[in-house]
Amino acid sequence: MERFFGFDLGDAESAVAVLGKEKTSKPEVLTVCDAKSFITAYARTMDREGILIGENACYAQNTSERHLRFKSRYLVDPGVDKDIKSFAGGVLGELYASGDLIQNEDCSFYVGCPAGWDRAARERYRRIFERTGYPPTKIISESRAALVAACQSRHLQVGYDILSHPVLVVDIGSSTTDLAYIEKGREVELRTAGEVFLGGGLMDETVLEESLKASKDEKKIRRVFSESEPWRTYCEFAARRLKEKYFSDEDYWKDNECREEITIAYDEVIRFTLRMNAEIADRILFGEMKKLFGSSFYKVFVDSLRETRKSIKGNMPDLIFMTGGVSRMACISDWCREVYPEAVIISEIQPEFSIARGLAYCGRIDEEMKDFSREVDNMIDSSIIERIVSERISDLYRGAVDSLTEPILKNAALPVILRWREGEIKRLSDIDAEMQKEIEYYLHTEEARQLLIKPVAEWLKPVSYAIEDYTMPICVRHGIPYRSMSLSSYLSLSDIDIHLDTKNVFNVESLTWLIDTVISLLVGLICGGSEVALIASGLPGIVAGSVLSLAILALGKNRMQAAIMGADIPKPMRKVIPKKYFENHIDDISRDVRENFLSSLEEVKNEEISNRMVEEITGQIEDCLTKMAKVVEIPLG
Repeated sequence: MERFFGFDLGDAESAVAVLGKEKTSKPEVLTVCDAKSFITAYARTMDREGILIGENACYAQNTSERHLRFKSRYLVDPGVDKDIKSFAGGVLGELYASGDLIQNEDCSFYVGCPAGWDRAARERYRRIFERTGYPPTKIISESRAALVAACQSRHLQVGYDILSHPVLVVDIGSSTTDLAYIEKGREVELRTAGEVFLGGGLMDETVLEESLKASKDEKKIRRVFSESEPWRTYCEFAARRLKEKYFSDEDYWKDNECREEITIAYDEVIRFTLRMNAEIADRILFGEMKKLFGSSFYKVFVDSLRETRKSIKGNMPDLIFMTGGVSRMACISDWCREVYPEAVIISEIQPEFSIARGLAYCGRIDEEMKDFSREVDNMIDSSIIERIVSERISDLYRGAVDSLTEPILKNAALPVILRWREGEIKRLSDIDAEMQKEIEYYLHTEEARQLLIKPVAEWLKPVSYAIEDYTMPICVRHGIPYRSMSLSSYLSLSDIDIHLDTKNVFNVESLTWLIDTVISLLVGLICGGSEVALIASGLPGIVAGSVLSLAILALGKNRMQAAIMGADIPKPMRKVIPKKYFENHIDDISRDVRENFLSSLEEVKNEEISNRMVEEITGQIEDCLTKMAKVVEIPLG
C-alpha cells in the first residue's frame, strides 16, 4: 500500500488523516468541508439528489432531512446503518472532489470503533464501508489507535516505552467513554471496558435543556423540536459549540456572559438564546441526568474508573492516556487522579485528532508487520533454530542428568530394593519390570518436573542469545524494539511456554543400564561384594564362607550370579543386609550412574533420543517466537 487513511467517525465529530508508507512521514489531518474536525451530520437537499455533510448539513435551510448523533445508536438500532452509509458516502465524495483521494490508488482505510464492539458488530460496520465503495477497509479499536498515537507522539516523551507500562486509555467521545487497560502492549478486557454510555453529548443536551427552561418561548421551541428534527439537531450543535467555548476558558467566563443567539425560522421566527455559566456548568458535571438514571456525569465516570480498578488483575496503571475532545476539560484529569493517584496522566495536544492519526499509523504499521512476520516466518522455516538447539542438546542432557539422577535413585530405585528386601518382590529378576514402573511413575511427578526447571532455564540462556543474533537484525530493519523478540527477556518458563517432560529426557526404555547397575549392586552384595556376603551370613556354622567359595568355584561367578537372579532368597537372609547399607550404596553409585547415562546417550542412544528432543524443543521455541511476533503486532498496530 502506498497510503493509509485513518477515519475517526465519531458520534459528534469526525476526522480523516492520511499517511504515506515512508517511515519518516507523519499523518496529515485532511480538511473536509472546510474543517479538519467536522460535524458527524448529513442532510439531504430538497430535491433529494445531493447530500451535505459537516456544518453545511447543520446550517442548510433547504433540506428535507438532517441526521446527527447516529453512531451512538449503532448497537441498538439496525436502521442506523443507512445513516452511517449516507454520511460515509458523503465523506468519500468530499475526499474525491478535493483530490485527497484518487480513484483506484493503492491505499486502504482504517476506521475506528469502540473497544466494546464485538467481532460481529465490527464486521457489520466494515461491510457498510465496503458497500459504500471505500478502498479496502479494516476496523480498529479506537483505544488501540489512541495508544499507537501515544507511542508515535514524540512530545509525550514516552515513545515505545509506553509498551512496558500498564496503561489505562480513557477515550471520552460524544456518546461513549471508552476504557481500555493495556499491559505489555496488549489490550486486556475489563468489566467496564468498551462502551460506557457517557459522553459529551449528554452535556450538550443539558445546555440545551437549561436554555429552553430559561426561554420565554419554551413551549413554541419544544413544539418546533418535536416536529422538526433538523432544527433540534441544529440547536444541539450550537449548544455543543457554546459548551466548548465556555470550558476552554472557565476563569474568563466566570465574570463574563457566555451566550449565543439563534434565529429559528419555522412557521414563525423565534429568537432562542443559549447560555453557559458556572451554575449550568456545575449542573452539567454534578447534576442528575435522566439518561444516567438519575446519576451525575461525575459519579458515572468515577464509578466506571473504580470498576476498572477492581477488574485489573495485574499491576495498576502507571500511565493514564486521555483522548477525545472532552478530555481537555481540567476536571477530567482531577477525576482520574482521584481513582488512580499513582498514575501519570497525559493527553495529546490535539486529542480530537489523536485517533485519526493513530488509525493512519495502524495502517502503515500493519504493512510493516506483514514484512516483519514474513521474515520471522522465513527464519522459523529454515533450519537455524534446529541447528542451534542440536549443537547444544548435550549440554541440556548433562544438566538434566545432574539434576535428576540422584532423585531417581532415591525415589524410584531404592524403594524397589527395599520392597525386595521385605519380600514383596520374589526374585531379583522381577526387579526389572518393577523398577521400570517406579521410574516411569516418578518421572511424571511434579517434583521431577520442578527439578528440570533450573537446568532447562540455564540451558535456554545461551540458546536464546544465539537465536537473537538472527531476530535482532529483523527487528532493527522494521523499527521494532529487539526486546519484543528476545527470548532472554522472557526466561520465565511460564512466560515463554518452553517445557520439557522428564519422561522424555529420561526415556524408561533407555534406562536398562540404570536398572542393570542397581541389580548388579544387589548381586554383588548377595555374593559377597563390598565386604558383605548375604549367603555366607545366612548359612550355619563356621563353614559358611567356604560353602560360598565352593559354589563360586563350581559354577563360576557369572553362573552363580544367574542362579542368584532366579532364586527366591528367604526373607530372613535378605534382612541380613541393613536398610542403611542399601541407602549408602545408592549414594556411592550415583556418580557412576551419571557417567554411564551420558556415555550411553553419546554412544548408543544419542541419535534416537536427541532427534526427538531437538525436534520437540525446536518446535516449542518456534511456536514461542510466532506468538511473540503476534504480540508485537498488537501494541505497535
